Amino acid sequence: MKTVSIISILFLLCFFTSCKDEAKEVIKTPAITFTKEGELIIYKAKTDSIIATFDIEIAETDYETETGLMYRKTMKAEQGMLFVFPDVAMHSFYMKNTEIPLDIIYIDENLKIASFQENAIPFNEEGLSSQVPIKYVLETNAGLAEKYLLEVKDSVVYKKL
Repeated sequence: MKTVSIISILFLLCFFTSCKDEAKEVIKTPAITFTKEGELIIYKAKTDSIIATFDIEIAETDYETETGLMYRKTMKAEQGMLFVFPDVAMHSFYMKNTEIPLDIIYIDENLKIASFQENAIPFNEEGLSSQVPIKYVLETNAGLAEKYLLEVKDSVVYKKL
């Protein structure tokens, strides 16, 4: 019996010691890359001239709209994400798990800019309201609303690929 106990103790010591010596496996999640799903053009209301053109990802499902641009490290200047909601309502966004500073452009059911939030701060969980009922939201890199001098009533046109 003594031999069995000593062997058991040695086995357990070896088992637990070897477990501590093993390096923990690091699980790396792959970077989320941009997938072009459409194109969007912004027109100046006063002149009907093109202000900017973007390649866009389109968020339509609940999962896509809840996740948005979270966990992205970068986004090119000519890229954005268009959120398409099934209803016209007040919508609010926040920057939880969003690493990129963004301009959030709220667009009504007639595809006119209704309001926008410039330079939304990464990781900020404060709600950023549309202020008015809207159907779409375009997220772009921060600074583009100012760069293109966007105004309420400027319009957008988009197409899916």
